[in-house]
Formats: sequence, C-alpha cells, structure tokens
Amino acid sequence: MAAQVFRLGEPRALARRAPLLKRLEMKIEWLGHATFIITSQNGTKILTDPYESEGPYGTIVHSPIKEKADIVTVSHSHSDHCHVPLHLEKEAQVIRDKINKQIKGITIRSVGSFHDSLGGKQRGSNTIFIFEVDGIKIAHFGDLGHSLDNTMLKELGPIDIALIPVGGVFTIDAKMADDIIKKLKPKITIPMHFKTPKVRFDIDGVEVFLQGKDNVERLQSAEIEISPEVLSSGPSKIIVLKYSH
Repeated sequence: MAAQVFRLGEPRALARRAPLLKRLEMKIEWLGHATFIITSQNGTKILTDPYESEGPYGTIVHSPIKEKADIVTVSHSHSDHCHVPLHLEKEAQVIRDKINKQIKGITIRSVGSFHDSLGGKQRGSNTIFIFEVDGIKIAHFGDLGHSLDNTMLKELGPIDIALIPVGGVFTIDAKMADDIIKKLKPKITIPMHFKTPKVRFDIDGVEVFLQGKDNVERLQSAEIEISPEVLSSGPSKIIVLKYSH
C-alpha cells in the first residue's frame, strides 16, 4: 500500500496517496525520534541519525529501519542516532565527519556543535547537517545541547526547514528551541527528539514546545512534499508529523 503524503499548500481534505513511480516534489518522512528520510525530486534519499530499534536499553521501540538510502548522516556516536543498518553500511555513503561537498546533486554542509552546554564535556560533540535539496535548505540539528551564538548562526546561514530537538534533558529544551527558531526564522519547523509512546526517555513531549503557539499544523501523515514555491508564500509554521515506524 502506498504511503499517505500531505503536500504542503494542499488542503488536508485533498491529501493523497503518494505516487509509486513519480515524485512531484522534495519529500520529508519522519521515521521517528531524530530519524528522517529526505527524498529529492530525482529520487536521491538521505537518511538522518538512524536509531537502534529496541535500544538503548529498550527506550527506543520504533521498528527496524529497512529502507534504502543513498546517503546517511550521523550527528554523533550514541546508539539512538548512529545505528546504521548493515545494508546501508554497504550500499550508502555514510557521513560521520565534517563535510562541505555535493553528492548526487545535493549540497551537504556541516556545522560543529556540542551535545551539552559545557562544550562537550558532558556528552561530547554534535554535528548539525545542512542539506540543499532541490533549492530548499534543510538543517538537521542532531542532539544539539546549547544555544547558538552569532558566529554559529552566520555559519548556518539561511535555513528554510529546521528539524530540531525539543524534548530537553539530553538536548535543548522547548524554550531553547524556540529561541533558535526565532533567530533563524525558517519557513517550516519540524520538531523531533521528544517523548512519544515509542520513545521512552524521560524527556518532554512535543506539547511543551507547542504551548501557546497558533502557527501549528498537526498531520496524520509521516510525510510531506514541499516545493520552493510553497515556501516562498504564506507565514512560517510548525509542522508536527506522525512517525511512520
């Protein structure tokens, strides 16, 4: 059965089944936790921060990742972010280090950061990856653990879509995520790394981040299709996806 896709800019009543062969726009699917598949118009797939199913210590209970991908990015070496499936270790280009290059038509940059507010002394380093896919700039913040100063904001540059942690404890919390979003001003923010029935860490749920906001769209889909034209019109918004795994 084809997955249900919400095409941004389309009324929800017109949300449709994804075509099996043709992808009209760039697509983002949330598998769960901090794991996304970003698919370009020509079918190139990026997998971000693959989790370990049933780990660590049974706190991640999303189903195993069996999808194919051309590129895999790993923000840091904790098992809920770096468990690259064996088939992808063999088939995909796995990026665990700094990068600034084009792969299969997608420009990928990295910005160094930390997993905590103590310069990495508590949990180590973290890499923010910026992907330019079909003219759209997407930032995946991994397990960012601190606010961003002006130097880092400048290094990140303009961002259209922010995939950002909001659960706190091991990452920035809702308040810090909110501050970063206000500074970066992405057109779309997709929260990640928060407590759900399949993520059993003692962290906040997404409601804490959404509290008091009226620019929120909750979708009953794990996937959205986005075009540069849609991003250039309308106000900024927060989109909450439904995990697929």
